[in-house]
Amino acid sequence: MAGCSNSGNQGSGETEGSDGAGKTVKLTGLITKHPLTKPLAEMEWLQQVEEAAGVDIEWQEITADWDQKKGTMLASGDIPDIFIGPNVVTDADLAQFQGLFLDLSELLEQAPNVQAMFEAKPETKTIATQPDGKIYGLPKYQRYWPSTGTRQFINHEWLANLGLEMPTTWDELYEVLVAFKNEDANGNGNPGDEIPMDWPGGIGGYFNPAVLLGSMGITLTDGSGQGYFVEDGVVKNYLTDERYKTMVSFLHKLYKAGLVNKEVFTHDYTKFQSTARGEGDVAKVGFTWGWVASDRFGEQLAPQYTSMSPLKVTDDYTGALSWSYDYNSLNYGVNHLVVSARSKNKEAVMRFINELYKPEVGMQVLFGSLGTNIKDNGDGTYAVLPPADPKMDPGTWKWTSTMADNGAFYISDNLELTLGKDMQEVLGQSEALAEALQIDVEQDVLPSMFMKYSTADNNTMSLNTTNVMNLAETKFAKWVTEGGVEAEWDAYVKESERAGLAKNIEIMQKYYDAYKAGN
Repeated sequence: MAGCSNSGNQGSGETEGSDGAGKTVKLTGLITKHPLTKPLAEMEWLQQVEEAAGVDIEWQEITADWDQKKGTMLASGDIPDIFIGPNVVTDADLAQFQGLFLDLSELLEQAPNVQAMFEAKPETKTIATQPDGKIYGLPKYQRYWPSTGTRQFINHEWLANLGLEMPTTWDELYEVLVAFKNEDANGNGNPGDEIPMDWPGGIGGYFNPAVLLGSMGITLTDGSGQGYFVEDGVVKNYLTDERYKTMVSFLHKLYKAGLVNKEVFTHDYTKFQSTARGEGDVAKVGFTWGWVASDRFGEQLAPQYTSMSPLKVTDDYTGALSWSYDYNSLNYGVNHLVVSARSKNKEAVMRFINELYKPEVGMQVLFGSLGTNIKDNGDGTYAVLPPADPKMDPGTWKWTSTMADNGAFYISDNLELTLGKDMQEVLGQSEALAEALQIDVEQDVLPSMFMKYSTADNNTMSLNTTNVMNLAETKFAKWVTEGGVEAEWDAYVKESERAGLAKNIEIMQKYYDAYKAGN
C-alpha cells in the first residue's frame, strides 16, 4: 500500500470533535488509483470537497495488487469508512461479506446530487441497485467516451520506409511484422532493435489481442476480460470457442518467429507504455493496441502511427468484422464508491458523497482541478486545459493530476465543457473502427453491468470464475510462448467446463434473458 495523505485516526470512523457546526469530522478512505496519479493531498479539488463537507479524510492509496490485499482486509472486518475505485468492492464481495457494507438506499435523501444523477440517468440507478432493492455501491457517469476503448495502431512510417502496404489480413500482418523485425524499419541503422508487436500481457480487456476475435465476427463487450460475449442473443465464452484457438495459434506463430515482445507476459503497464514511446524520434514498436496515439506513443512519436480497421482472418473470409463494444464500461462504472456499515459518522460520509457528485466537481475528478487543469470561462462553461508541460500528452496529464476514470462522480449531460486534444483525437482515431462498430446492441452486446445476480449465484460465479481464469491465463501464456494449443485443446475445453464455465454461462443466460424481457 502506498502512503496515506492527511493526518487522521487509527481506525474506521474515529472523530476529532463531533459532527456539529464548525467541527471537522475525521474519516478514513481507500482509493485504488493509477500508478501515475499524484498523492491525493495534492489534489486541490479534493481538499475543497472535504472542506465543504466538513470532513478530513485519511486516505490509503493503492496502486497495485488490490485484489490480493482486499481479501485479507475484508476478512478482517477492519475497513475504512469509504472505498473509491472502479468496482473497488465487487458484487461478489458484497455477497460474500454481508453486513460489512452500508445500504445507502435509505440515506440518499442526504445526497440530492446522487438522486439527481439517478433521475437524469435512470440506468445509473439500475447499475447501483441489488435484486433486493438495496444500494451498496454508487456508480459513476462520465458521458464523453466513445464506443470502444481499444484502437489498433501500426507505424505507417515503417511501412513507407520498407515499401509495404497496409495489412488487411492476418497473413499480411505476419509478413509486415517479419519485415519490421529484419529490415531496420525505424531507420536507425540497427536492424533487429524493433519490437514488431506488443500488448500488455493479458488475453482480453482493453489493448489486448482478444480484439483479433473481431476478425472472425466475435463482438467483445467491455473488453471481455473473462471471455463472455453474446452472439445472436446467446451468451457464450470465447475461451472455449474454436475461433479463440485459431487466434492463439496465430499469436504463437508470431511469437515463435520473434515478432512479439519477449517481455509481453512479464512487463507491467508502465513498462508497456514507455517501450512504445521509443527514444526521441526513433520508434520501437510497430503494431500494437492503445487508447489514442498520443497516450500510447507520446506526443513526439504519435504522428508516425495510424489507427487501423479490423483485419480479416483470411483473404477469403466473407463474414462480418467486429470489434469490442465498450460504451457502457467507458461511460458508466459499477461500485465506484462503497461505505462501511460500521462507520460511526454516516452523516459526514453522506455530506462528502453529496459534494463529490456535484457535476462541477465531477469534471474535476475526471480531468483535474479548476485553474490548473480546467479553465472556468466565467459564463457557466468550462474548457479542459492542455498539459502544463508541453512535452506531456493530455492523457498522461489527466492520470497524473487527478483520480481520473478511477474516481466516483457524475457529469451531467447539460454541463458545457470543451474537451482536450486527446478526447478529440480519440474520436478521430475511432473512425477506422466505425463500420465494425455498427453492432446490434440488442443481440450482440452483453449488458453485464446492468445484470444483478442473487447472492447464491454471485458466490457460484465468483468461485467458478477464479478457477476458469487461472486455467485460461496459464494456458494462454504457455500456448503463445511454447505452443501446444492444438494438441491440448480438447482436454482444456473439458477442464474449463469442469471448472464451472458451463454453469456460469447457464446462470448468465438466465439473467441476460430476464434483463432483455424487462427492457
